[in-house]
Amino acid sequence: MATQNSFQRILTSLSKSEGGEFGKYYNRLPYSIRILLESAIRNCDEFQVTSKDVEKIIDWENTSPKLVEIPFKPARVLLQDFTGVPAVVDLAAMRDAMNKLGSDPNRINPLVPVDLVIDHSVQVDVARSENALQANMELEFQRNKERFSFLKWGSNAFQNMLVVPPGSGIVHQVNLEYLGRVVFNSGGLLYPDSVVGTDSHTTMIDGLGVAGWGVGGIEAEATMLGQPMSMVLPGVVGFKLSGKLKDGVTATDLVLTVTQILRKHGVVGKFVEFYGEGMKELSLADRATIANMSPEYGATMGFFPVDHVTLQYLKLTGRNDETVSMIEAYLRANNMFVDYSQPQVERIYSSYLELNLEEVEPCISGPKRPHDRVPLKEMKMDWHSCLDNKVGFKGFAVPKESQNKVVGFSFNGTSAQIKHGDIVIAAITSCTNTSNPSVMLGAALVAKKACELGLEVKPWIKTSLAPGSGVVTKYLEKSGLQKYLNQLGFHIVGYGCTTCIGNSGDIHEAVAAAISDKWNFEGRVHPLTRANYLASPPLVVAYALAGKDGNKVFFRDIWPSNEEIANVVQSSVLPDMFRGTYESITKGNPMWNNLSVPSNTLYSWDPTSTYIHEPPYFKEMTMSPPGSHGVRDAYCLLNFGDSITTDHISPAGSIHRDSPAAKFLMERGVDRRDFNSYGSRRGNDEVMARGTFANIRIVNKLIKGEVGPKTVHIPSGEKLYVFDAAMRYKSEGHDTIILAGAEYGSGSSRDWAAKGPMLLGVKAVIAKSFERIHRSNLVGMGIIPLCFKPGEDAETLGLTGHERFTIDLPSSVDEIRPGQDVTVGPTAGRPSSAPSASTLRQWLSFVELAYFSHGGILPYVIRNLTNAKH
Repeated sequence: MATQNSFQRILTSLSKSEGGEFGKYYNRLPYSIRILLESAIRNCDEFQVTSKDVEKIIDWENTSPKLVEIPFKPARVLLQDFTGVPAVVDLAAMRDAMNKLGSDPNRINPLVPVDLVIDHSVQVDVARSENALQANMELEFQRNKERFSFLKWGSNAFQNMLVVPPGSGIVHQVNLEYLGRVVFNSGGLLYPDSVVGTDSHTTMIDGLGVAGWGVGGIEAEATMLGQPMSMVLPGVVGFKLSGKLKDGVTATDLVLTVTQILRKHGVVGKFVEFYGEGMKELSLADRATIANMSPEYGATMGFFPVDHVTLQYLKLTGRNDETVSMIEAYLRANNMFVDYSQPQVERIYSSYLELNLEEVEPCISGPKRPHDRVPLKEMKMDWHSCLDNKVGFKGFAVPKESQNKVVGFSFNGTSAQIKHGDIVIAAITSCTNTSNPSVMLGAALVAKKACELGLEVKPWIKTSLAPGSGVVTKYLEKSGLQKYLNQLGFHIVGYGCTTCIGNSGDIHEAVAAAISDKWNFEGRVHPLTRANYLASPPLVVAYALAGKDGNKVFFRDIWPSNEEIANVVQSSVLPDMFRGTYESITKGNPMWNNLSVPSNTLYSWDPTSTYIHEPPYFKEMTMSPPGSHGVRDAYCLLNFGDSITTDHISPAGSIHRDSPAAKFLMERGVDRRDFNSYGSRRGNDEVMARGTFANIRIVNKLIKGEVGPKTVHIPSGEKLYVFDAAMRYKSEGHDTIILAGAEYGSGSSRDWAAKGPMLLGVKAVIAKSFERIHRSNLVGMGIIPLCFKPGEDAETLGLTGHERFTIDLPSSVDEIRPGQDVTVGPTAGRPSSAPSASTLRQWLSFVELAYFSHGGILPYVIRNLTNAKH
């Protein structure tokens, strides 16, 4: 391999730079592509990154339609607490494996800077009280002490890893307000910040002009260890913004509108880059709100190039003037800065969209998907149609005679009633919304006006406020408005994922009984809620309100004007608030500082721990990779339709009392009240394997008409929990596969959505299409992702899932090519109408084929590090 960068000659000092050698070539390239180009040039060693890769990116206009593959080396990796724990567990296990193979275990260290944010998912057990934040925090430390201690050990054991203590904020917001560098200064070498993170909403940083997106935890771990990411050079959709938002329209209304437009256009696997005169009217927080929703509109990222608005935000959030000046100078020198006071060079995009901001109107989305936008003025009509419609994303099929049914119950001695459409949970939860000052202070102004008019929130509605950053508390207090939110029950409960990931905590037992006794509800937000709408924080407050004393109060009476909000933002959001909040990263907090951790670099595994467990991935590992391997006479573990998400696959939320995971914990003496959540136990593969496919609303065609986490063990015909059936197959020596429809694995990127099936013994997933991150994760765990040919699926081929499946792959990985066809033969159990064999397609890249031949990314890295001579 070459030891010197092939483009060393174009490296220059900032003071001498005049746009660089490539300035004349790439001025018409999208800004987002320029970041990929810079990374390729800087990392070009003719080994991992070659000159040909650089040429592909320079010629983006011609090469991107051909779906060419390029390597990408991001500047850093971002880990969130829940995905960070298994990443550190895997690093610790890899050190053990290196040690057993006779190599230096300390070679397992992040080679790329790693930021790990403990934003610990807060179970909202305490709400509607002044001490909610402290009480929930103490409960989190009590429940998660072992996990937090493990991460603190990791921050000491591994070099190049910054761990942000719990209580600072949610990972995306901490990244935006503190961790985002925009431009890296590494020993005097300047280059653009770029990041991949273990949560799909890593894209929020795109609003700051930092290229970032979500990857699987497995892929992130490989990136940490110096492996280049293999990606298809993406098309870029140019999204032009013009005009200005009307009074009363929020950033949330804008993002739901943008999401609907982009879903309709089709942007899966693409970059979206925003530009136009309307950019000057969007605050950085508004841009971040749009960027955050990239997974919902399906793009790899929604990118906002750096301009003066970005620089103003950097100063607002406490970055010093010298750093901001360096960022501006570097980006200007490399033609990466947008100056709207200058004539704009027309850039080339793969396709074009445009939105006049004046056309955006107030809206919400739901009741099941974030891209099903409903204009606020049509909400009542839309809700009634959802009650009528057949069961689906926009329907509940409630009989007409039942739609007005009212159920009475007693709440703390007072008679109360509940009916379809009543609010049960009103949560301002920890996503971008809760860190955008305009919508947060807007919500507080709604609360103020409501309180002054005598409005209240029904006492049995579970209200909560979980800001994405501690800064929010400071500016709500500074404005004097927090007291009104408190008066309505929106007390601050924590600074982490809450209701949005299912950690709503229990609703009042009387309300729960009224629901569960009369209706069968579902939902991600809470098991007993079936309709879950996404709305701006001001609308969350508004929807929670109830009238009083028969006085008429109109929406206009409680809704603040844009000018009112802007004035409060201007006077209440100050740089010192950001500086003070993030001092905790270096100083820690008393509960974090009191955690004692061992100093050894090899972790001492506790076999009795139900939180941290040594994973089995490397236990039988040898220096020789297993090579290519097909599948013989496998049974179908699960047969799915379309839109199976990572929420269905990955263990998340609370642990159901009757589940295999609950049984496992109880057998080890864990009381039900200490089950905690699946997220908190991500460091224990035993729990997580049992929670895979444990979603109570999963629809599996093998158990016709039933809903729930069970399947049929085909040889016996017995109905079992998915985990129990999988273990039965394994004990009998049988492989398993999964059949699925379109968009398999869509949703937030979760490594356990791939690790779990691998531990269950799944060898292949055959689907109509895959979500990009999840498909990559499956390969990373050695599972074969196969696609039906266009126009075909299990149903059209007459497959029921009761067949046995054989997948023929060449015995040598050298004989396998990206995109080649694979023969899959349904054998025993094949109905007479089904073909004897089907031709499917695998989309593995050359790099993924190498991972597959090693049994996954992590064994590949270990073998490479052990065998490396350079």
